[in-house]
Amino acid sequence: MPHIALPEGFPGVRSLFMFSPATAKPLNDLVQTLLHDPTTSTLTPGERELIATYTSSLNECKYCANTHGAIAKYQLGGDEQVVKAVMTDPSGAAISDKLKALMQIAAKVQQNGKKVSAADVAAARQQGATDKEIHDAVLIAATFCMFNRYVDGLATWAPEDPAVYDAIGKQRASEGYLTKPFKVTQPQ
Repeated sequence: MPHIALPEGFPGVRSLFMFSPATAKPLNDLVQTLLHDPTTSTLTPGERELIATYTSSLNECKYCANTHGAIAKYQLGGDEQVVKAVMTDPSGAAISDKLKALMQIAAKVQQNGKKVSAADVAAARQQGATDKEIHDAVLIAATFCMFNRYVDGLATWAPEDPAVYDAIGKQRASEGYLTKPFKVTQPQ
């Protein structure tokens, strides 16, 4: 049960956005820029979604990890296995060494931004990461720490049905983050 009265039928951050449209707009604009816009990063939208998924998984935010995992799956041509592998252990996932190095940085940001070391950045650069890609990985991880705490701090509803996350993933992968969410049937 959420800690505040939220609109029914909208899980996770969707309910918070419906509750507070004034804060939803800048947050949606931010996530649109960070994750979906193809012109703002040399990382693909799928790679950026994987960073959000991994960070959310480390934060144990069920709603965000499953939602962004589903979006990543659609952004990566339906590859659910790579998403599951990243959530378990990115070092063994079928992703580039550059993305693995960026995931290491994201994991450090998730713990405490000051844990990111010059050696972590050098390792990412050695794998071909640019300063912009390092910047983007840090900002995505930091942003998703905020989103995860927002979602879980207000005890929002996280559906059990994987089909709900799949539908959200399909919508966001194709539409981005600026369209209105659809309502989900909430179990009683």
